[in-house]
Amino acid sequence: MSQHRRKLLAKMAATAALGSVAGCLGVQESGESNTEEPDESTETTTSGDSDDSDGSNEQESLPMLEPENSGGSATLWHARREAERRSLQDQVSRFNDDYDQSVSADEVAELGTRTETAIPAGQGPHSFDHAHDWAGKYYQNGWVVDESDSLRLDLSEYFTEVAAQAAQFDGATVGLPYAAETVGLVYNTEMVDEPPETVSEMRSIMDEHHAPSEGTYGLSYPVDPYFVSAWVHAFGGFYYDDANDELGLENDATVEGLQYYMDNFAPYMPDSPDYGAQADVFKQGRAPFAINGPWFLGSAADAGIDTGVAPLPAADGSEPSPYTGVKLLFFSKKMGSGADADATASREFAEWYTTNTDVLRTLAEEHSYIPVHRDLADSDDLPDTVGGYAAAVQQGYAMPTNPKMQGVWGPVGDAITRVYNGQAEPAGALSTAADEVRDNWNS
Repeated sequence: MSQHRRKLLAKMAATAALGSVAGCLGVQESGESNTEEPDESTETTTSGDSDDSDGSNEQESLPMLEPENSGGSATLWHARREAERRSLQDQVSRFNDDYDQSVSADEVAELGTRTETAIPAGQGPHSFDHAHDWAGKYYQNGWVVDESDSLRLDLSEYFTEVAAQAAQFDGATVGLPYAAETVGLVYNTEMVDEPPETVSEMRSIMDEHHAPSEGTYGLSYPVDPYFVSAWVHAFGGFYYDDANDELGLENDATVEGLQYYMDNFAPYMPDSPDYGAQADVFKQGRAPFAINGPWFLGSAADAGIDTGVAPLPAADGSEPSPYTGVKLLFFSKKMGSGADADATASREFAEWYTTNTDVLRTLAEEHSYIPVHRDLADSDDLPDTVGGYAAAVQQGYAMPTNPKMQGVWGPVGDAITRVYNGQAEPAGALSTAADEVRDNWNS
């Protein structure tokens, strides 16, 4: 393994990983699918330890923001599953017990649909948990509010640059960040000694294991525009450039990236494009690799698979660039009153949650979330899986927040699925998708 690649794999600091993405926010043609996270447990096996006596914690100088006992009641909506949900419930219970507060965390199916119907009607939660790509649409529609004047912290002091930017839209602070995420190369350590540096090396390993007639495959890889984006971006293509308001689906580089995905990865994958069918072959020990996010690791561990995580391999000399996201606790319209007790309770929970390094370390150690709190972002006492995903974030593009991106995901997803199923060629499918996107924008 090259020295450069070893250094990339060894990176544990999210500041370095996220810092390289900073120039992409508002500049690059990046984004994340407007879908809920897959129904996957995210509890992971780690080599990290949460012992507060280790030396790395000496750097934790930023104070945790404790509530001032507002006496209010607040509701947080989320779409977490399994281990993540249990962690959140434990953390909310701890907050309520320690500070005599009344905050509830409610799991909500179809979070996007529910928030888009409940919030405009004056109902719904005080806050909700989602990646930052909703910021533009929700703020422009008045579904989230600016809490800049009420917050007790400076975003740039507490959070990495990209995370601080992701929490804002048009100068408004619409939420507080607590983690970053993207997809990386997950590998079964019993099948793979060292992760490949190049797609060519990866193909050699996949060839050794790919035998569909015997129920084994080279790769587990959900067929989805978010997951596939790395290869589109690798060759200079893009779905939508929000900085220049440009649709890139018909660009030669975008077509080339999708064709590269079809030529190098699709032949090693199960026939079904569905997330579950793809994920199962890895969790059942029938594939050496999966391309997936941190939410996937818990169910793989529960299935008895010992996993490693690495950045995506180089593509014929080009660097893959997956979409990346920053997870926020958004401030819902219900907090618009600002100073009332319920709004204060919700805001103070968000402040406590995103500045509590014990909470954030748990997310890293148990769920492979990449810390964006400055005291943890530079820590060398985080799990190996976090280092792998941090390196993948270093490769990537931050998601766009322009509301127009919401009209892109569906048509692109349909196009990629049709290509994967052999129903269309990349150029034709993407051209059709481009027409559908323009129709969405004009409707």
